[in-house]
Amino acid sequence: MDFKRARLKISRFLGWLGLNFCSLIIKFIPWRFLYAFAYFAGSLGFWIARKQRKIALESLTIAFGKEKSSQEIKKIAKDCFIFLAKSGLELMFLMDRPKLLKQHLQLVGKENLDSALAEGKGVILVSAHFGNFPLMMAYLSLIGYKIAGIMRPMRDPLAERLFMKKRTCLGIKTIYSQPRKACVENTIRSLRNNELVFIPIDQNFGSNSGVFVNFFGRLAATAPGPVILAKRTKAKILPCFVVRQENNFHKIIFEPPFQLEEAKTPEETVIINIQKLTNIIEAYIRKYPAEWGWIHRRWKSRPNIEKGR
Repeated sequence: MDFKRARLKISRFLGWLGLNFCSLIIKFIPWRFLYAFAYFAGSLGFWIARKQRKIALESLTIAFGKEKSSQEIKKIAKDCFIFLAKSGLELMFLMDRPKLLKQHLQLVGKENLDSALAEGKGVILVSAHFGNFPLMMAYLSLIGYKIAGIMRPMRDPLAERLFMKKRTCLGIKTIYSQPRKACVENTIRSLRNNELVFIPIDQNFGSNSGVFVNFFGRLAATAPGPVILAKRTKAKILPCFVVRQENNFHKIIFEPPFQLEEAKTPEETVIINIQKLTNIIEAYIRKYPAEWGWIHRRWKSRPNIEKGR
C-alpha cells in the first residue's frame, strides 16, 4: 500500500513538472510551431504512457472491435493522444491571449443557442469530453455569454488550482460535481440566472447514481442530471460540440433544442431521454473518433443484474 501511494505521488509530481515545463515552453515557442511540438509530445506520450495507452486500446476495441481492424484502432488511439496534446497546449497558450483565442473559434447554430436563452430559464449544454471543450467555454465567455461548467476536480490539486485560476480570469464559473447537493443547488442557481451550464455526460457515473443506457452496444452508467434539471427548471437542453478543423481552428456546433419525451414514469422519462442524448454523443464520436477521450474506463461500472451472474 505504501509503495502504491509513493508511486502515485511520484507520478503526480512528474505530471506537475511536465505541466510546468509545457507552460514554460509555450511562453517562448512561436504559434506556428505549437502544433508541431504538440504532435511530438502526443506521439511520445502514446509510447511512454503504457497504462493510458492500454485503456485507450481496450476502450476502442469495445466500441469498434467489430468494425475496425487493430491497425485502425491503434491509429485512432495515437491520434487521440496527439489531439489531447494539441488541446492542452493550445488551451494554455490561448487562455493567456484572449484576443487570439477569439480568432480560432466560430459558432454554428448560434440561432439555436440564442432562441433557447431568450426563454429566460437558462440553457443546459449537454456534451462530452470531446474536442477542446474548455476552449469552447472560454470562447463563449469571451463573446459575452455567462457560462458555468460542471466538472470533477483534477486529481492533482496543484494542477486544479492552476486551471481554476485561468477559468476564473476568463469568466468561467466552476461548479464541482461533488458534493452532490451543492452541485445541484449551484446549477439551479445558474439556470435561474439565465446562464449556460455545460454538463458532459460521457464518463462513468457509477452503478449507484447513474442510469444504464446503451453506448456503442454496451450498457454504460450515465449521469441523469440534465433531464432531471430540465424537468425541474424548464431550462432548454441544447446538445453542443466543438470540432477541430484541419487548420486547427474550431467549430462550435449547437444542435437544435432537445425535445424531452415523456414516459409513463419519471424513471422511464429519464432513461429514455438520457439514451437519446447519449445517441447524439455517440454519433459525434463515430464521426470524429480521435476527438473523444478514450483514456477513460467508460464501461467500468456494471448493472447489478450483470454482477449477479
